[in-house]
Amino acid sequence: MRVLIADDHDLLRDTLVLFLENGNGMEVAAVGTLDEAHARIEQDPKYDLVLLDYNMPGMNGLDGLNQTLTLDGGQRVALISGEATREIAERALEAGAAGFVPKTLPAKSMINAVRFMAMGEQYAPLDFMTAAESAPENPLAAKLTPRELDVLKGLTEGKSNKEIARDLDITEPTVKLHMKTLFRKLDATNRTQAAMIAREAGLF
Repeated sequence: MRVLIADDHDLLRDTLVLFLENGNGMEVAAVGTLDEAHARIEQDPKYDLVLLDYNMPGMNGLDGLNQTLTLDGGQRVALISGEATREIAERALEAGAAGFVPKTLPAKSMINAVRFMAMGEQYAPLDFMTAAESAPENPLAAKLTPRELDVLKGLTEGKSNKEIARDLDITEPTVKLHMKTLFRKLDATNRTQAAMIAREAGLF
């Protein structure tokens, strides 16, 4: 079973080679860029599986995967990554990747995944693919209370204090109090500036 690993992290690449070659009947080659991987695919006898690091030089997102899949030889290509999201993994699988392997996978599971993919199956760890995505919290939102965010949203929609109070079922003086706190936290001097700061921060 012949495997090509393309990853720009020397230590991780060398560790993977050791894991896979150690009594697993695999012949493993390793390179550090997408261009080197393509050169090896074209020059070497056919690989059963090519593992591409999603973030290495030349990949440009999923472009590198798609290019590698179209090379002569019909090699199976999988993504390996420590940072890619579930959405990227799903798109890679839809594009025809042999699988998606998180770098956090234990060594034994990694070996099994590589063998599985090299034999023609498609692989993605179930716990990774079904885990709820945790959206990164907006740093500006982290400074505000849920109610302050509600008031700020109304502000960005151009609503008056009276309209915001009615929407949130609170009194106008309460809205004014929230505005005061908002201006201080946002370092804004008026409603327009507060709304602009919120929009620029991508809050709404």
